[in-house]
Amino acid sequence: MAKLRAARPEEAEALTALVARSKAYWGYDAEFLAACAGELRIRGAQVAARRIVVAEDADGAVLGLASLEGRAPRGELGLLFVEPAAMGRGVGRLLYRDALRRAAELGVRRLLIDSDPHAAGFYRAMGAVPSAGDTGNGLVRFEVVPAALPGWARAWTGGGRAVHVGNVGEFNAQFGACSPDRQQRAAHHYACLAAFYSPEPAALVLPAVVPASWVRRVCGAMEWEGVELYDGLAEGPTATTGLSEAVRARPALAGRVTGSGLPLVPWGRTEPFARLAGLPWRARDLRYESKSAAHAMFGRILAGGGHPGIALPAQWRADSRRAAARVLARRARAGHTTVLKSRHGVGGSGTTVVTPERVREAGGARAVLRSFPRGSLLVEEYVAGPDGPDEPRDLTYDGFVDGAGRVHEVGGALMEVAGTGYRGATVGPGVVPGWARKPLLAFGEAVGRELAAGGYRGWFDVDFVADAAGRLAPTETNLRLTGPSVAFMVAARLDALRGAGHFVRTVDRVELGARLPEAHLEELCAELAGRCAALGAVFVPAIPTAAFEPEPWLGVLVAARSVARLDAAEALVRAGALGAVAGFAPQSSESNGESGLRVR
Repeated sequence: MAKLRAARPEEAEALTALVARSKAYWGYDAEFLAACAGELRIRGAQVAARRIVVAEDADGAVLGLASLEGRAPRGELGLLFVEPAAMGRGVGRLLYRDALRRAAELGVRRLLIDSDPHAAGFYRAMGAVPSAGDTGNGLVRFEVVPAALPGWARAWTGGGRAVHVGNVGEFNAQFGACSPDRQQRAAHHYACLAAFYSPEPAALVLPAVVPASWVRRVCGAMEWEGVELYDGLAEGPTATTGLSEAVRARPALAGRVTGSGLPLVPWGRTEPFARLAGLPWRARDLRYESKSAAHAMFGRILAGGGHPGIALPAQWRADSRRAAARVLARRARAGHTTVLKSRHGVGGSGTTVVTPERVREAGGARAVLRSFPRGSLLVEEYVAGPDGPDEPRDLTYDGFVDGAGRVHEVGGALMEVAGTGYRGATVGPGVVPGWARKPLLAFGEAVGRELAAGGYRGWFDVDFVADAAGRLAPTETNLRLTGPSVAFMVAARLDALRGAGHFVRTVDRVELGARLPEAHLEELCAELAGRCAALGAVFVPAIPTAAFEPEPWLGVLVAARSVARLDAAEALVRAGALGAVAGFAPQSSESNGESGLRVR
């Protein structure tokens, strides 16, 4: 692995020779090389002023160099050359990423790159954006907006790497939303999102076995190195041990995970995780995971005033089915649509919209309720959305409370919701419309302060629906990481790597027409990554293990620098996923290892 250091003035002549060799690699004739020798020359007196950095191998041999020139807010990547024998080994990438990082630290807001035409593909792959400006000398101009990790991302894990614990099933089980059957398997699939619990993991701790090819692909796309993987710790449909307890049952592993000195980041706080991490535990800190408790908190905040853009839907708690039926019937007779909720639920589970027509077709409110699971219900006013089909309907605020009780704003996102089921989210510059941004951020921060005062520490979100009058109605809080939080983490990482301005979308379920053998799943991901790159987008498979289920699907992330490209990338991925399996017949759950399929 190459290492970087500042160039020394006495190396100027040798570095100039390296630049000449690198330029000649592209086949330029002697006359052309002589003509540009002056502008490519490095003088000893200028090495420090041009901020030249070199990459060298373990023996101290220089493999390449880069210069960062100019003064903030405008800078230039004056030189980036790699020794021909070292090309293809990641040296150019290392130098480029370092130059981008240094530019961000210096306050550079616009970094110009005048690229040799032969290197233009490299800069596109690095995320630089072609510029309309004419260099006038046959070079190709790119520009990029350098970006450091945002303050919230540095505060989340102390500015460094973290150990990610995918305890999704363990968290859900606290609220009766998990069982040793399909729900448990689904939770283990979503635990794959542990790869994205912070901008840069040091280790992933997962309940189920994941494909090694997936780990390599994700680490490659996010440019992570040295990520340790501990998987298969609570595997199988009959597994009843939570992930944290499974880790504690392996003393050597527990010692390695907790003794690294790095923060442990779970999907959500649980008593077993608190024991693993050596943290205090109070079950009451999670009380606002209850939709009724969250609604009451929203009411207290609004009673204090200061949130004119927020409207709270009415909600009634029904401790018996008879009471719920009475409220539902009364509302149906008045022509009102109603939302029925269980106290807890994940991704829209336990929430149903009931129209007056549905009540009539079922033969009455009691008949409707017979299809609902046992337990108390919440009956809530339905909030009609905006008239325009393209107007945003479902939004969310993400933030977290740090160990000292400070609230950190992460931002707002748009969610895709079908009926009441969560399908994905989009984050990026301006995705929350201007009219909604201020009330969303203000109310989200107020919720964070209330959570902090009650003792909660960790990530949280507030979900909203927009009404027809241009107001936001808060519907619930989640005291854990979520799909939108994953998108924020990925956007922060890509902005720091490739320059600011990324839109990131999580797509919860990309349907596959058949179960794919692991090797073919990797082929599909490689093809989708290449086709998205041709669009100027980044493709990352986020949830691979569900591709091995009898009804297979894939969770993905796509990123681009415009919503139009994001939409195009999602459409490409959905079409490509179905098209790629056209030659595979659906396989039964009894398929054995000879088919190349890993039976889950």
